[in-house]
Amino acid sequence: GAPGDVNSNVLVSRSTGDAQLDKAVWQWLSWDKNQKTKEQIESLLQDGKHRELRERLCCRLSFGTAGLRSAMGAGFCYINDLTVIQSTQGIYKYLERNFSDFKQRGFVVGYDTRGQVTSNCSSKKLAKLTAAVLLAKDVLVYFFSTYVPTPFVPYAVQQLGAVAGVMITASHNRKEDNGYKVYWENGAQITSPHDKEIIKCIEECVEPWSGSWNENLVDTSPLRQDPLKKICDSYMEDLTKICYHRELNVQSSLKFVHTSFHGVGHDYVQMAFRAFGFQPPIPVPEQKDPDPDFSTVKCPNPEEGESVLELSLRLAEKEGAKVVVATDPDADRLAVAEQQENGCWKVFTGNELAALFGWWMFSCWKENCSQDADVGNVYMLATTVSSKILRAIALKEGFHFEETLPGFKWIGSRVKDLLDNGKQVLFAFEESIGFMCGTSVLDKDGVSAAVVIAEMATYLQGQGLTLAQKLIDVYEMYGYHISKTSYFLCYDPATIKRIFERLRNFEGPESYPKCCGAYSILHVRDITTGYDSSQLSHKSVLPVSKSSQMITFTFQNGCVATLRTSGTEPKIKYYAEMCALPGHSDRSVLEEELQKLIEALIENFLEPAKNGLTWRSA
Repeated sequence: GAPGDVNSNVLVSRSTGDAQLDKAVWQWLSWDKNQKTKEQIESLLQDGKHRELRERLCCRLSFGTAGLRSAMGAGFCYINDLTVIQSTQGIYKYLERNFSDFKQRGFVVGYDTRGQVTSNCSSKKLAKLTAAVLLAKDVLVYFFSTYVPTPFVPYAVQQLGAVAGVMITASHNRKEDNGYKVYWENGAQITSPHDKEIIKCIEECVEPWSGSWNENLVDTSPLRQDPLKKICDSYMEDLTKICYHRELNVQSSLKFVHTSFHGVGHDYVQMAFRAFGFQPPIPVPEQKDPDPDFSTVKCPNPEEGESVLELSLRLAEKEGAKVVVATDPDADRLAVAEQQENGCWKVFTGNELAALFGWWMFSCWKENCSQDADVGNVYMLATTVSSKILRAIALKEGFHFEETLPGFKWIGSRVKDLLDNGKQVLFAFEESIGFMCGTSVLDKDGVSAAVVIAEMATYLQGQGLTLAQKLIDVYEMYGYHISKTSYFLCYDPATIKRIFERLRNFEGPESYPKCCGAYSILHVRDITTGYDSSQLSHKSVLPVSKSSQMITFTFQNGCVATLRTSGTEPKIKYYAEMCALPGHSDRSVLEEELQKLIEALIENFLEPAKNGLTWRSA
């Protein structure tokens, strides 16, 4: 807009006294066509709330471990109509530079069921605007006609040969948040340098183009296709590649309860169970349909365990179902609970489920592979803050195990490399209940994981075993791996920085701690700076990740502990694991040792009282 605009007269008379802020306010009010978010900025200006205006308008969104993620609302660092348009314009610019056939190959757009009435913002509307930016530039857009699980977007990118895709979701974050997750042509989430380059492109074209606001283009443009039926059918058919005991599933009397956490999962998990020959699971009625307020749970994250699984556990007891599967709101993660002999429920951790999946996927491969199959060609992967149980299984069984940085985007890219080099990848995971069974989708997938767990439980029932009993078997065979993961909330970035800088200069400048309380430290690896004392060169093998904080300590007693900042929430997370060799298995001794070490770690390195950290409410 030019200075002769309607708004600019209002603005000149209401300067904030800060030229940078004035410019940002002027841009927002000239560009934003969403009445609700525009009014949010206008009323802050009217009330003279300059500090909040600065917070909202003087910084931009950046790519974290899961793309762009922030609260919905007005401002350049929030998720809203304008920032989604800007991001898509940047992506258009970047893809146009990188692919000569971009417009023909097309782009995939999916979305979950989030929304915020006060900002007139919903995932579907943001998805329509994403599509509009591209359709207005004559790009073929595969826009799903209804909400889908996040894994459907990377799956569709590969199936349809598109150059990229976006999923509008904030996964299991609090209801106020939304996000923008970008997948590359290989079907994996983007990693650097793409993310940095896209941010540059976004900054080159922040003003909305003329066609960008036309959200009706998805209904009128001949370039828009709906991939829903094709992708759904194809996904369910591909799913049967990891179904090994269909005849048992068909006859099974085992009952399952499924909760979709007010998100997208219900229809898709029902279909997946049918694809495996099962009766569909019993849905939790109050949580089966999408609800952007997630009104029956205090937070929509199934990782929080029994407290958020209350409704599904009570329903399972009533129905006589022994196993509960819970998909998070965008159905890319899976929680599992099983009723034990004494009537109590065991909620498995991500690391425990990975031990079961690792055992299962390898056993199924072994039983079904050809005579001349080479186990040396087989791989499993995990992120570096996840349990090392797969490493133990790999060592004993002869396949390969690899680690990546935290975040499934690193796993997806590495798996694609391995597949391109003729390797076979059976399973990959991250401890925050993200699992990839098979390689039809190069991202975590709660839909496929749910039905694989159901088949595993059915098979084990035939052997007279529960999932919990089998888990102990796996630990007895490959060595106990006892781990604990939790977090503190910290809303002050300066405090977080101070905590980590103190560790880097613990006993003087650039010297890391040599012990933590009574526990001697053997090695330190700092992914933020690229330092690793265990390497001859003192350089970390994993790539440096300057934008986030992450330090790993290996202790003399065999414990490995990591402190890191979350890529999606205001948290400092800690991860610790004791690994025992097979046969050295007094579980209670290991658990006690781990607990004491974690207490020392928190007290000596995080100093919650001094730093004003909020404990995770257990």
